[in-house]
Amino acid sequence: MYDYSNEPHHIIFIIDSKSFYASVEAIDHQRDPLRDPIVVVSKGENIGGGGLILATSPMAKKMFHLKSNVSRLNDIPSDPRLIIYPPRMNRYISKNIEINNIFRHYVADKNLYPYSIDESILDLTQSWNLYGRTVNEVARKIQQEIKDKTGIYTSVGIGDNPTLAKIALDIYAKKNPSFLAEIHYETVKTYLWPIKNLTEVWSIGKKTSQKLNYLGIYSIKDLAHFNPYILQEKLGIIGAQLYALSWGIDRSIIDRHHAPKSKSIGNSQILPHDYTTLKELRIVFRELADQVASRLRNQGYLTRCVSIYFNDSAQYNHGTSKQVNINPTNNSKILAKEVEKLLSTTWHGQTVRKVGVYTTKLAKRHDSQINLFISPKNLQRELSLDQTIDQIRQKFGFTKLIHSASLKKGGTAIKRAGLVGGHAGGNSYE
Repeated sequence: MYDYSNEPHHIIFIIDSKSFYASVEAIDHQRDPLRDPIVVVSKGENIGGGGLILATSPMAKKMFHLKSNVSRLNDIPSDPRLIIYPPRMNRYISKNIEINNIFRHYVADKNLYPYSIDESILDLTQSWNLYGRTVNEVARKIQQEIKDKTGIYTSVGIGDNPTLAKIALDIYAKKNPSFLAEIHYETVKTYLWPIKNLTEVWSIGKKTSQKLNYLGIYSIKDLAHFNPYILQEKLGIIGAQLYALSWGIDRSIIDRHHAPKSKSIGNSQILPHDYTTLKELRIVFRELADQVASRLRNQGYLTRCVSIYFNDSAQYNHGTSKQVNINPTNNSKILAKEVEKLLSTTWHGQTVRKVGVYTTKLAKRHDSQINLFISPKNLQRELSLDQTIDQIRQKFGFTKLIHSASLKKGGTAIKRAGLVGGHAGGNSYE
């Protein structure tokens, strides 16, 4: 066995809100989140439509074999027992904040990491003994407090590091009657190695699983006893990471947040239908450029490189992209012109369903340079105009001040303004 004496020994909780969206709807509508068959379905509110099941309650999974973010609208049976709700993303965000504020009773902010809207990582190494005699007791106390205050059931995975806690959560806690499970270094052999469905393990996708199978690896135990040098040779750095995972090794520390080496700011969207004319594409790309420029200003950045991206709907997985270096700017008008130039030189009549505008090579606003083609007076005038528009939108809403082109065929800015994460924001249930 591996010598774990030099590995970090923390007490990590990863807490998942069970069937989060469906549970929130159940509670708000006085239903049982575990016993009522509930699905939350985006019936085309998101740009691109299509109807996707965003959440399924445990009973809906059991009765109708539906899966979140996999099953589609046409997979839903015509059964009066199935309860369907539209998404209300703003409500879910509000409930997520409420739950994370409960976590703050148990850990400092630096030891709390919201991993997703329904999952958070807590490092209780320094604080667990303030709240119970055992780690398990503290986990049950947190579960009960969340249930009492929000009505949400939670699953808790506990481990010596985030990887062990995550596997404990996904493989065991979600299926245990107590919704609790622990994996520690000394139980890696007992709980990690028997896992044979590799795609159940966090960070192992279908393609990676197939590559491992090709090497003769069909379980975590096989992975732990495979030659690590061959793994790295065949899979690159991922091979070394998977070998470490198979032994339960993870040296990441929750309170050490690493800044990315490079930063980009951009927006993308799936269009409501195929766009086939340059006129429509110009409108939607100008809208994106305007939104990206506003984000740059709000975060205090200028960009020195802008790129566009669009997907040919006939070959949905293959897109076209092009970028250009520009003088540092966050000016909406300048950015829109550069985006329009890129579009005119890269689009050749193909149908388009997905578009994006991205900016890189960012610099803080005080690093701006003189533009030889625009007078300082005009630049200042346009900056003042942009800032005024930003202030009006922030105070009264994006749709209170829009470009007239957004009212024409092809414009999507108004419809997208009511979406959160691509889905309906909705109103809080009263």
